[in-house]
Amino acid sequence: MASNSRQVRTSLRVKVFYHEKCFDGASSAALFARFYRERIRNDVEFQFKGLLHRAGALFEDVDFNGDENAIVDFKYCSSPKITWWFDHHESAFLSPEDQEHFEQDQSNRKFYDPDFKSCTSFIAMIAQQRFGFDPSPVKDLVHWTDIIDGALYPDAKTAVEMKEPAMKLTMVIESAPDHGFVPTLIPLLAHKPLGEILEQPFVAPLLGPLMKRHELSIGILRERTECKDGTIFFDITDHDLEGYNKFVPYYLHPESIYSVGLSKSSFRVKVSVGSNPWAPQEPTVNLAKICERYGGGGHARVGAISFNVNQHALAIRASQEIVEELRSAVRQKK
Repeated sequence: MASNSRQVRTSLRVKVFYHEKCFDGASSAALFARFYRERIRNDVEFQFKGLLHRAGALFEDVDFNGDENAIVDFKYCSSPKITWWFDHHESAFLSPEDQEHFEQDQSNRKFYDPDFKSCTSFIAMIAQQRFGFDPSPVKDLVHWTDIIDGALYPDAKTAVEMKEPAMKLTMVIESAPDHGFVPTLIPLLAHKPLGEILEQPFVAPLLGPLMKRHELSIGILRERTECKDGTIFFDITDHDLEGYNKFVPYYLHPESIYSVGLSKSSFRVKVSVGSNPWAPQEPTVNLAKICERYGGGGHARVGAISFNVNQHALAIRASQEIVEELRSAVRQKK
């Protein structure tokens, strides 16, 4: 006699939240999932959801509906529903209370180290040292996340030409056409060579148009960027270019030390603050600290601030204040 009882789900559902539109974010999610399946539990179903820095609340507690919930390459969340956390950003905590919550955590499931170039390499180290994970099959992915997230290119020309598969994948991820694209890509990052991923039917058709868009953005930035007192400023909020290559300004102005740029998307106006990895003199200003004053954050050498789309004037004012602060710092060094 056939049973009418419902089939019971036996696999664990792990929801992985990652830094969206970011190669390191997607790679961190991929590496975490591989590590979890190999060293924690293999009868598991993964669900991936991107998180973006935006004005207002960054997290919705209702989204934390997995049997386990992990956040990688993104700010700390003190919700008891978060069971795993990895990050390497200097601005990892939204409040002193969040930092205290993390420091008191005894789960051995939440990890932080701002000295790592990428969150992917940080996860690989922790997973190997504390859980016996073998990261050698993903060493190419770890290598390239360090280069890309740590801006370890030999020169600006290399960073702008984007000849390597990892660099092309970065462009694709930063310009992801829909919210389902990167979650489909993530499982491949931990198991397939990067060049092979570029040949996938849902990836390959995007490359040609994106490279043309990249070339167009270089022309726009050439017209819009102004470098004065070692600091570049540009405003491209009238163009759909938030995913522009962040190294183009330094390619166009090798004499620069810092850059401040305004860009716009459907949900935010973004102030990007960066430093030239190949600057003629060492950047000394902590950009994460500057961005934190306006509700943003990042690393010592690169950061960003997100404003609501109806706060364009506030974004412009913040960018102007930051530009003047950086230019003043450069003048004082002369």
